[in-house]
Amino acid sequence: MGAAAACALLTHCASVPGPEVLAEQRAQVQAARESGQEGYQRGRDIVRDATSSKQDDFLALHMAVEEAVSAQPLWPRNSVRLLTDGPATYKAMQQAIRAARHSIRLETYIFDDDEIGNLFADLLIERARAGLDVALMVDAIGTLAASEEMFARMRDAGVQVVVFNPLNPLAARAGWSVNERSHRKILVTDGRVGFLGGINVSGVYASSSLLGKRDSQEAKGADDAPWRDTHVEIRGPAVQRIEEVFLEGWNEQKGPPIAQRQTLGAASAAGDLTVRILANQPGEEDGYTVYLTLMSALQSAQKRIWITMAYFVPDPAFVQALQEASQRGVDVRLILPGFTDSKLVFHAGRSHYTSLLKSGVQLYERKDALLHAKTIVIDGVWSTVGSSNLDWRSFALNHEINAVILGTSFAREMETLFEQDQQAAERVTLEQWRSRAAGDRLMEGFSRLFERWL
Repeated sequence: MGAAAACALLTHCASVPGPEVLAEQRAQVQAARESGQEGYQRGRDIVRDATSSKQDDFLALHMAVEEAVSAQPLWPRNSVRLLTDGPATYKAMQQAIRAARHSIRLETYIFDDDEIGNLFADLLIERARAGLDVALMVDAIGTLAASEEMFARMRDAGVQVVVFNPLNPLAARAGWSVNERSHRKILVTDGRVGFLGGINVSGVYASSSLLGKRDSQEAKGADDAPWRDTHVEIRGPAVQRIEEVFLEGWNEQKGPPIAQRQTLGAASAAGDLTVRILANQPGEEDGYTVYLTLMSALQSAQKRIWITMAYFVPDPAFVQALQEASQRGVDVRLILPGFTDSKLVFHAGRSHYTSLLKSGVQLYERKDALLHAKTIVIDGVWSTVGSSNLDWRSFALNHEINAVILGTSFAREMETLFEQDQQAAERVTLEQWRSRAAGDRLMEGFSRLFERWL
């Protein structure tokens, strides 16, 4: 398959997937479809068994659900810093890299060869030359437009660079599948400070999305709009699991050996938040842990579900869970993009609006910024920030990482951020939606045909 065809499907470009790619995905998508309904039922069972005696204590309720939903440990005594947009995130990441004394692990889907990318490249080079163990893993599709010269410059300085799942199967060090991509965004320094979320290394994040300030004119599209995204900085025991996820991916791709003398287990207690790190891996028995965790959290919600999501192409079970929550009195709100860098994904997501609006779900669209965040906050106690979108690709094909954060202080910050986004968004009402243009209806129907391959 050529690079252009790969880009069209795997980077959410606005083209129809080719038949060869669709055929390759079919088995994985079928597994995802079956997992969706299974996850819906498993979520109901988990919630029923875990929450029968905890209806009045939201934190205890969601803690019980988390303990039941996954074998991955819950890490207590962490601090989590909420980072909004690129400038604040890059500043915090660069500070952590400069402060590192032993090791730096960076994994990102996109590492652009632009001002921001070269700034990070120069910083990694500087730290490698200072004697630190620096490892970088980038995705082959996400770095399709980046020059090899930039990565060669880093390698020459001692930065260990691995390309996840190269497009050329002859260059692959591990089992090869063009559909499986690493969509993770991870930074860990000295095993003590960890970052994850939705923000890649790219100049598109160079400006702020001006939260809470409505411009007099809407952005014209992805090319001229600031990007609105969310990341987190974590300190505490949970950082160990973030680094383990990086190392598991690195070893899977047959990367060169990495010293671990100063890393795993280095972080000590840093706060009062409980954190679970979720990392799905397509094809593994627990490959749908992220999906099951989200489903269980929705089904256990008692008061509110507030979702901010970049790519929204949910499966029927997920839509059903949102509808049921709204119908039992939960305040369900979704903030979604008013435009995007993928027309197929955009219209496929909108094809679900009618059923959601009819069930009482509130929908909002941001039209002044390109929304790229992937966050949920539930009942003022349960939050998640990560790389996973609510689409088939994130649950079935991508390697993703999310943090589930349990605690009221962080959830309050998340709710404040949600309210700022809501103020900058436009509400979509059922009456308004029913009067939309015929062309939009046609695009929704057409895109819906491809939603399980987006």
